[in-house]
Amino acid sequence: MSIRDTSAQDRSVSQPSVIGRNRTRLIAIGAGVAGLALAGWLALGWSAGSRSVDASRLRIAEVTRGDLVRDIRADGRVIAANSPTLYAVASGTVTLNVVAGDAVKQGQALAEIDSPELRSRLAQEQATLASLEAEASRAGLDAQIARSQARKALEQAEIDRTAAVRDLERNQRAFDGGAVAQVDVARAQDQLKKAELGLAQARRELQLQGQGAGLDTRNKRLLADRQRAVVTEIQRQVDALTLRAPFDGQVGQVQIAQRANVADDAPILSVVDLTRFEVEIRVPESFARDLAIGMPAQLASGSGQPFPGEVSAVSPEVVGGEVVARLRFSDKQPPGLRQNQRLSALITLDTRENVLQVERGSFVDQGGGRSAYVMDGSTAVRRPIRTGVSSLGAVEILEGLQPGDRVVVSGADQFDDADSVRISGAP
Repeated sequence: MSIRDTSAQDRSVSQPSVIGRNRTRLIAIGAGVAGLALAGWLALGWSAGSRSVDASRLRIAEVTRGDLVRDIRADGRVIAANSPTLYAVASGTVTLNVVAGDAVKQGQALAEIDSPELRSRLAQEQATLASLEAEASRAGLDAQIARSQARKALEQAEIDRTAAVRDLERNQRAFDGGAVAQVDVARAQDQLKKAELGLAQARRELQLQGQGAGLDTRNKRLLADRQRAVVTEIQRQVDALTLRAPFDGQVGQVQIAQRANVADDAPILSVVDLTRFEVEIRVPESFARDLAIGMPAQLASGSGQPFPGEVSAVSPEVVGGEVVARLRFSDKQPPGLRQNQRLSALITLDTRENVLQVERGSFVDQGGGRSAYVMDGSTAVRRPIRTGVSSLGAVEILEGLQPGDRVVVSGADQFDDADSVRISGAP
């Protein structure tokens, strides 16, 4: 048995001609040139920016020259300028005389707190005051008696001296007449000196007695006065157990139930003054540093007539990137205002005349006000700039831009800090 070979399947292939080989070379050369052209085009596109961004994803504004008005526009709500909360001055049981929403007059009793502990303390302090006042009176009486006795001793000493003087004169005349001896005159002189010493001592005792009695009386009187101040303070607290309306207004929120027991300093209810309203607004933190108390403002409701106002308070606390400010009406407030009513506020900070400006956008925060992307044909080129003040809608340009320049004010965060970026579809 023989093995078949593959000779029957073999066939000869003719060699390609010279013209075919040349054609193949030309095709290869053409493909190489096209590749080089494509690489050059890609390199040119890469040199124009690391990436291409569609113009529809950007906001582009033109630099102009004009007046830049710095103002703050915000929506606010009407709040009562005066709405104090009344607190319990002592623990006890509260009896309410009003409910939320009741109109009240100044001095009207709104609630009463029954505090046996405070009233008992007042009675004790009043008894102590009565005792101290009695002691002070007794000290004053004792001082008068002591001064009276000292004055009596002084008068007696003066009489003794007068008698001693007369006795000496009598003995001296008798001695001169030879009726008495020298020793009698000497004895009379000694009696006079003794009487003078007694008189001097009586005068000193009267003076010292008056000073000592005065100090004791003053000390007792000061103790009584101190106790009287304590009684006055406790009496004030007892009087404050009756909560009264501080002004004509309306009862706001009642925070306890009828006949409830409360602790010291517990909130009871609030009173709202309906004749004085303010407007509370929230402004961005970047503008809050420019606000100052007394700045003029305009307050309006919808399309109504604006009313003049002024900034009355600016909170020092930043919450959620915003600062709370209050505005009050300068002249008269609109009639019919209601709590929590919405009003629009316009606060003019200042006006810069004939300055370069461009629409405000995120580029100010992204570049820190030191750079911006300026359109050069269809390419956005980063350029150093210097900005000034800004308003809600525009920012002042100090250096780096000219009128007519077109700036990418929003969307530059897509450029990845490239020096230049190609903008597709740019006008």
